[in-house]
Amino acid sequence: MADPTFVLVHGAFANSFSFAPLQAELGLLGRRSVAVDLPGHGFRATFPAAYQAPQDLDALATIPGVIKGVTLDDNARHVIGVLERAKRNGPVILLGHSRGGITITAVANARPDLIDRLVYVAAWCPVDLDVADYHGEPEMAGVDPAAVGAALVGDPAALGLLRSNFRTADPAALAAFKGAFLADGTDDEFRAFLNLFQPDENLDVGGTAD
Repeated sequence: MADPTFVLVHGAFANSFSFAPLQAELGLLGRRSVAVDLPGHGFRATFPAAYQAPQDLDALATIPGVIKGVTLDDNARHVIGVLERAKRNGPVILLGHSRGGITITAVANARPDLIDRLVYVAAWCPVDLDVADYHGEPEMAGVDPAAVGAALVGDPAALGLLRSNFRTADPAALAAFKGAFLADGTDDEFRAFLNLFQPDENLDVGGTAD
């Protein structure tokens, strides 16, 4: 296979910045790569002033976010647009991390002609169950949903999005985040990682892959 272009799709509350170390290594190996910001992510994300210190959690619970109304179909269309350009240069390897797995599955179902390889990295890849049902599986047993949920701000139904306070000082919430996102990292590595996150995520997680 000719030299491929790696197209990298991030997970929930994340953005293209999280792929910087991987892209640095790929670049040093002489490989092309592009990290995608899904709609409402990266520099297009909402970071309310109330999210900054000192935080105003009451205001944060009501401020609108640009990711409201973004769907899995929107994410798939955006990635397909990137793939159509990347494919002009040769083979394409499409990689999804975490929640990005459902996006790359939707893309592969819609436009398999644009993809030469699919790669799932600790990614959501629902096959037999709905997405939400996988949270009841054994591999999720170490994650405390109550502690993670304690960092949620506002009513998702009213906001039309999920908003999480990743800048919380709540020790239980931070411990839950570390266990879920970077259990094998140091505390400093975890805080650096967490500070790449954005507060808002869209509500549409899709269903089964079929």
